[in-house]
Amino acid sequence: MQMAVQRFREQHPSVKMVPILSLPLPELSKKLRDGSLPLDHVFYAYVSKALQMATETNCITEYLQESETQIQKAKPTEKLGLLYGVPVSIKDSINCQGHDSTLGFIKNLNKPAAEDSVVVQVLRRQGAIPFVKTNVPQSLISYDCKNLIFGQTFNPLLYTRSPGGSSGGEGALIGGGGSILGLGTDVGGSLRFPAAFCGICGLKPTGNRLSKKGVIAGVLGQKSVAAAVGPMAKDVESLALCMRALLCEDMFHLDSTVPPLPFNEEVYSSTQPLRIGYYETDFFTMPSPAMRRAVREVKELLEDAGHTLVPFELTNVDHVVFNFCIRGMFADGGSSFLRKFKGELENSSVGPLFWLLRSPSWLKTALSWIAKPFAPRFSGILKSMRPNTVDEVWSLHCEIEEFCDQFIAQWKKLNLDVMLCPMLGPALGIGYPGKLSVAVSYTMLYNALDFPVGVVPVTLVTDEDEEELKGYQGYFRDWWDRTLAKAFRGSVGMPVAVQCVALPWQEELCLRFMKEVETLSLKKNMIV
Repeated sequence: MQMAVQRFREQHPSVKMVPILSLPLPELSKKLRDGSLPLDHVFYAYVSKALQMATETNCITEYLQESETQIQKAKPTEKLGLLYGVPVSIKDSINCQGHDSTLGFIKNLNKPAAEDSVVVQVLRRQGAIPFVKTNVPQSLISYDCKNLIFGQTFNPLLYTRSPGGSSGGEGALIGGGGSILGLGTDVGGSLRFPAAFCGICGLKPTGNRLSKKGVIAGVLGQKSVAAAVGPMAKDVESLALCMRALLCEDMFHLDSTVPPLPFNEEVYSSTQPLRIGYYETDFFTMPSPAMRRAVREVKELLEDAGHTLVPFELTNVDHVVFNFCIRGMFADGGSSFLRKFKGELENSSVGPLFWLLRSPSWLKTALSWIAKPFAPRFSGILKSMRPNTVDEVWSLHCEIEEFCDQFIAQWKKLNLDVMLCPMLGPALGIGYPGKLSVAVSYTMLYNALDFPVGVVPVTLVTDEDEEELKGYQGYFRDWWDRTLAKAFRGSVGMPVAVQCVALPWQEELCLRFMKEVETLSLKKNMIV
C-alpha cells in the first residue's frame, strides 16, 4: 500500500487528497460517474488514508492489490454502475477471490477463496473497487476485535477503547475516514457494535435480504439466530445507495435463494409522519445514562417533528438471551464451535465463553443449580449451554417462531411503523467485551426475531452522564453489572447511538426512519 501511494504521489504531486476524502459518498459517486473526478485520484486518496488508519488502529488484514489493475482497466461505458469507482472495504469473513478469510484462525491462513462471495461480485458489477479486507475477533463470536494473527484493533476515536466486533476492522477503518463504504456481518450485533462504538452508521438487514453465499459464518449450520450481511458508512444516505446497488438483478441471478425485491424508492423517500414505538431499557442490561438520554432526546425530536411516539413494553428478554440466543447458537453444547479451535492457541477475547463450553454437562448443570439463588444470569448461561437433542432443537425453533408472532402481534396492536431502541454504548474499554457477553441483549434480540435494524449516532457522552454513571448498579447487581459500569467509565466525548427497527423485509422503511433520526440529531447538535 505504501509503495502504491508513494508511486502515485510522485506521478501526481499536485493532487489534493483532503478535499476528496471530505466528499460524502453520494456526491463522490456522482463526480466519479460524470468524470469530474478521476478514478485513480479517489482510489489512492483512500489507499493513503486507509494506510494511515491501519498504522494507527491495526484495522486492515490484507490489501487487495488487484484493485490497482481494476482501476487501470476501468473504462467509462454508457451504463455505469451505481458505485462506479468507489473504493469499498470488506470484512475478513466475506470471500474475495485469491484472498484468505481467516476468521482469526491460524489454520485458515494461506487458503485463498476460489471465488468472490455474491455480494462482492455484485459490488464489482456495480463498478465498486474492493480494496482491503479488515480485522475480526478470532471465531467472530465476540464484540471485541482481536486475534493471534493480526492482533488487537483499536477504536479510532480513543485508542484505549474497543472498536466493537466482530466487524471491528470495518468500524475502525470507516470511523477513521480510511474507507467510505464497507461490508460487515451481524449475528448478535457484530455490525451494529462497531458502528455505534466508532460513531458511524450501519444496517443489519433481514437475514436473507442480501446474499450470504461465500460469507463464512462463526457457527456453521445454526438456524436459531439469523445472521445477515450489511453495509457500514458515515451516513444513512450512503447505506441507502449501497442497498440500491446490491438489490439488483445481478444478485437475484447469482443467488436464487434471495427474494427478488429491488430497492423500494417510494418507501425510502416518503415524508409521511410515522408511528414509532420506543423503549429506554430491556430490563436485562441497565442502560448507561448516555444510552437512556439518547433515546429520550431522539423521542422528543421526533415528536417535535410531527411523529407519534408510543411506549412499547419489552418483556422476558432474559429468556430470549439465554433460551433463544445462547442455547440456539450452541445447541450442540458448543462442540462444533470448539472444534474450530483444535490446534489453535486460545484467545482471551473468547476466553470465558471457551471455558464454559468446555466444561462437562454434569458440571454445568450442578453449577447452574448452585448459582441460581445468588447469580441468576450465570446460572442461566450455564443452563443454556448444555447439548440438546434434535427434538429439543425443533421445539426451540417452534418457541422462537411463537415469540416472533407475539412480538409482531404486539407491534400491530399498537399500529406501529417502526421502533426506536437503545444501543449499547459508549464504546467499552479494550478487553471488556470478552467479559461482558450478557450485554448483547439490546442487539441480539433482533437477530432472534430476524428484523432489519440500523444504528445511527445521535449524541456524545457528557460530563453529566459521567457523573450519573457513578450511581450505576445494574438490575442484577452481579459481577457483570459491576464490570459493565467500569467498562463505560471515562468516555466523555465518545459517541452514543440508537437502534432503528422495522418489520422483516422493510429495510427501506428502516433506512427512511434512520435518515429522519440522523437529520434531526444533526440539526440539534448544530444548534447546540
